Amino acid sequence: MWIVYALLSAVFAALVAILGKFGVKDVDTTLATAVRAVVMAAFLVTAALSLGKGALLQQLTSKPLLFIALSGLAGAVSWLFYFLALKQGPASGVAALDRLSVVFVIILAAVFLAEKLTAIKLAGAVLLTVGAILIVL
Repeated sequence: MWIVYALLSAVFAALVAILGKFGVKDVDTTLATAVRAVVMAAFLVTAALSLGKGALLQQLTSKPLLFIALSGLAGAVSWLFYFLALKQGPASGVAALDRLSVVFVIILAAVFLAEKLTAIKLAGAVLLTVGAILIVL
């Protein structure tokens, strides 16, 4: 099922680029990112509460909360740069370069999560990189 979820994530990420490109045309990118974050937070809090997840808050001990918070901070910085890039560049090029995050994840997962860095993963990372460069050019 994770493959279906990942593909749905990709479809909605594509919509972020297209809708965001329209949205940042005549708006400051930092403001646009802040508005996007508020909308996302309101939607996600509503979804969590609607699904009865509020009682699970007690499971958030300090260590997981720290890493989730740091992940949120990294995501916010990513969005700031994404919208800045989207305002200045073509949506297809920005999205292609943004997807190079997969290459960085492969490397960081090998270093910090002890995931195996196989020849096939390395070949995929090289192909992703070449593909992103070709789309930008």
